[in-house]
Amino acid sequence: MHINTKQSATLLIGLGMVFLTACSSKENKEEIVANTDAPVAVTVANASGNAGNTIDISGQVEASQTANISTRVMGYITSLKVKVGDHVNKGQVIATISNNDIVAKRAQTDAMIAEAEAALKNAQKDYDRFTALYKQQSASAKELDNVTLQYNAMKAKVDAAKQMRNEVNAMLAYTTLTAPFSGIVIQKFADAGSMANPGMPIVSIEQSGTFQVSAEVPETEINEVKLGETVTVDIKSATKTFQGKIVQVNPSSQFSGGQYIIKVSIPDNAKNGLYAGMYANISITPATKVAVTTDGAQVLVPVASIVNKDQLTGLYTVSAGNTALLRWVRLGKTYGDKVEVLSGLAANESFIVRAEGKLYNGVPVKVVK
Repeated sequence: MHINTKQSATLLIGLGMVFLTACSSKENKEEIVANTDAPVAVTVANASGNAGNTIDISGQVEASQTANISTRVMGYITSLKVKVGDHVNKGQVIATISNNDIVAKRAQTDAMIAEAEAALKNAQKDYDRFTALYKQQSASAKELDNVTLQYNAMKAKVDAAKQMRNEVNAMLAYTTLTAPFSGIVIQKFADAGSMANPGMPIVSIEQSGTFQVSAEVPETEINEVKLGETVTVDIKSATKTFQGKIVQVNPSSQFSGGQYIIKVSIPDNAKNGLYAGMYANISITPATKVAVTTDGAQVLVPVASIVNKDQLTGLYTVSAGNTALLRWVRLGKTYGDKVEVLSGLAANESFIVRAEGKLYNGVPVKVVK
């Protein structure tokens, strides 16, 4: 029995060693298989320190003229004759406001004018009569002065009544809203039956066919932007690239968050297919041909090489073992197709700009020219 127990123990130990050897051999085989994956062909580049001789900013297409149509009187909107997207002509009726009270006031002023004019005619007769009597020395100067004063008062009363009617007519005009120019209705703020308040917009109209690009220039580059300068405008959504001119430069950034707003004209042959709100990229070449960057230590990389994961940004580099290594970086300003790297990548350090396969941490890579 003692010999059989020893033999059983020896047998169990031997089986355990065989099992461990088999597992180790399997892991080694899997590791060899993993390490024999074909390397991903990649192209690398070095971070540069020059942003070029252009100023690249972003903007939006907008109409040259936009108007919010509102009224100066309070009343219910009795009719709204347009909807969003409608084309309107200059002078076309857009909406009407209830005006019964204003019409009643105009009738009152008309009655006041008639009364004042009748009193003026009577005063005119007295004035003419006493003027003749005074010349015949049949009336005193005091009597003539009293009649003249009454006559002038009636004239003033007629003038005041007429000016009151002009005021009522002006208020009545605000109950019929018309288009100030030909354009397109881009927004509607109220419907028929709603209460219109003074200054409250009812519809918004955008002048058709008069597009321009509005963009913001930072204070570090505004000195290089000149009125009348020709710039390159690229609108990717409309696949259009054309030359425009800077037609307006706002000299103040007080109400624009430290950015200076400029306006760029769009030539007539490039306006087809454009809509207000489209994003545009503007490239400005300063007349002085000065590079945007003056610090030689600035690190720039292509925007296309940046990897975004959640709230982090990074790019792939090549490790000493020829594997891809994702490195997190902190970005700064964007210059066209390049972006500044503030930390995480040293100047002239190489990074991956293009890969012929999927990149992830640890994947073998092969650098190609």
